[in-house]
Amino acid sequence: MRKIMPVALAVAAVVSVVSAAPASAGPLRWGACPGGGQLPGLQCSTVAVPLDYRHPDGRKIDIAVSRLSAAKPEKRRGVLLVNPGGPGLAGLRVPVVQPFPQAVRDSYDIVGFDPRGIGSSAGLTCGLNDADKALAANPPYPHNPAEVAKSAALAERIAQQCTSSETADLLPFITTANTARDMDRVREALGENKISYYGESYGTYLGAVYTTLFPERSDRVVLDSSLPPEGYDVEALRAQGMGFQLRFPDFAKYAAKHDQEYRLGTTPAAVTAKYYELADRLDEKPESGFDGTAFRGFTSGELRNDSSFKELATYWHLLDTHQPLPGSVAAKAGDRGSFPVGYLGVICGDSQWPTSVRTYQRNVEVDRARYPMYGAYAANIRACAYWPAPVEKKVRITGDGPADVLMVQNLRDPATPLPGALRTRWALGSRARMVTADQGGHVAYGAGANNCLNDTTTAYLVGGDFPARDRFCPAERS
Repeated sequence: MRKIMPVALAVAAVVSVVSAAPASAGPLRWGACPGGGQLPGLQCSTVAVPLDYRHPDGRKIDIAVSRLSAAKPEKRRGVLLVNPGGPGLAGLRVPVVQPFPQAVRDSYDIVGFDPRGIGSSAGLTCGLNDADKALAANPPYPHNPAEVAKSAALAERIAQQCTSSETADLLPFITTANTARDMDRVREALGENKISYYGESYGTYLGAVYTTLFPERSDRVVLDSSLPPEGYDVEALRAQGMGFQLRFPDFAKYAAKHDQEYRLGTTPAAVTAKYYELADRLDEKPESGFDGTAFRGFTSGELRNDSSFKELATYWHLLDTHQPLPGSVAAKAGDRGSFPVGYLGVICGDSQWPTSVRTYQRNVEVDRARYPMYGAYAANIRACAYWPAPVEKKVRITGDGPADVLMVQNLRDPATPLPGALRTRWALGSRARMVTADQGGHVAYGAGANNCLNDTTTAYLVGGDFPARDRFCPAERS
């Protein structure tokens, strides 16, 4: 039985939450965005929403929203709400920094938001120090069952601290379903009958939940690099072992091609062997703030975009030759901001994770054999094993509603691999079309160079050109 933490006592008997009809909201008052560092054209505001949608007249929290108005008001066709994924990532800056083509910026007010529990929207704290924040998202790489058990003790301590912290009362309500309900309150506050949506990674699950709960209020929906229809649960995390294994050959080919520069191996097989060599060496003796766990995690992150291959190969070369790394790379390898807390709040609040340490020990050994490069790490235990039980059932993604969901996906995605995305495509049924590109990396639209996928997505967002059927885009060579 799942261990119940103190924060769960008042809500343990709750089994479902219903969406209450939103109360009318007045016009938003736009002004400067929180946190300083203002970006040109970006304005911010807040929308008050119920903490608990079962009691819509009860306690309220503020959701921070941002807006970048359409570049050509005469071409404006509505609002495009955006989410960068995570979960745990803030979204206020996204309207400015997201690489949308100008035609999209001309056509939409692009609206970002910090999801509940994150950033400026009633942010969670957990009271964790920087070291524990890093460990919360990136537990040590497990070499054997005893190390999984050691990670379990760490996970339990982090869960206990989170569920007894000063923001613990928020935890039961930090869920994807509630964030989707918040999105509909934002829609209403903006005075829109419908909203369009673009979400990446975890943001695909958020978008799928939103358009399932509110199918008639979604306009043009783009889901980029999709999670499975169950969202970010233990199996979605384990799938990253497969994703890493499928994506790594792209980097290995790059590094072998540039062997004169990086000296990592003249063949992809030699570069792959170098990965194991460096990981094992750093497990034994860390260098420049890197141990084997950080090395694997950093490599995984840099595999998400071809443009990072040069940086990744450079750092591998520095490690291989025992040279110091730039100071920024050690911080880049581990998460020490607010992300880990928001990440745990959502993934643990959405799903019931296995509670038996033996289950994780078995999963680690299975995935170490199946996906030896990264599988053991992705299968290791997290704090969710000791989290309070979710207060409501997951939203079941269905195909009920208009045909308005365009899914875009890379063939070799290390973080949200294609098999999970295909199951979401199946769940959405006739509502969806899927465009798959023969390229690697996490996030397809604009981040990759495949014109077929990029142009199809832009044509849908701007002109409403919804593909008649699913489409495969062959690799395009520059």
